[in-house]
Amino acid sequence: MSPFLAEVIGTMVLITLGNGVVANVVLPKTKGHGGGWIVVTLGWGLAVTLAVYLVNAISGAHLNPAVTIALAVIGKFSWALVPSYLLAQMIGAFLGAVLVWLAYLPHWAATSDQGGKLAVFATGPAIRHTAGNLLTEIIGTAVLVLGVLAVMRPENLIPNSGFDKGLAPALVGVIVASIGLSLGGPTGYAINPARDLGPRIAHAVLPIPGKGGSDWGYAWIPVVGPILGGILGALFFKACW
Repeated sequence: MSPFLAEVIGTMVLITLGNGVVANVVLPKTKGHGGGWIVVTLGWGLAVTLAVYLVNAISGAHLNPAVTIALAVIGKFSWALVPSYLLAQMIGAFLGAVLVWLAYLPHWAATSDQGGKLAVFATGPAIRHTAGNLLTEIIGTAVLVLGVLAVMRPENLIPNSGFDKGLAPALVGVIVASIGLSLGGPTGYAINPARDLGPRIAHAVLPIPGKGGSDWGYAWIPVVGPILGGILGALFFKACW
């Protein structure tokens, strides 16, 4: 399998399970309806873990344009590969959102809340505040990239143990769950431009009954914020370690 295809599949699985847990909690008449924020953050953490295990050995399991760009900025990834990784991640995110739409197909017509339908696909602020929402995404993604780089530090890898392939993916899932629990409240913690933009496009084009708008006025924040945060997190790591 090529790294491009691995990033498509890994991101698709990430979104299928991550957005899927949101659908299970938000949409009426599901078995998990009303499960709450703990269920959502746990579901996302497990989604990341499985997706990273799936393709880590092939592509490095970036699954996130903010991670790809941040690694390139500090010289840990080739800039020549960045465009193909970003394209793969966007395709995977869109396909994952389509799979969630199919998995919950009867529930769209049974859901009257337009905001709830959009929430399955894309993030949105609890309080709409441009500077505050942008800062939240910057901080959350900086922590994500800092945590991922810390997990993969050579000093933390046990020789011949397979740590990077065995335990590290699970720790990345723990990092994402921690960010969701601690910093996810203001914006829903996109911390990944593809995770938000790909499914938001899917929301815009899929035939979802009574879906309403896709909130394109907000859509730039979960793209720009994570990219800036990822770069800052990577630069901070490089400067201090």
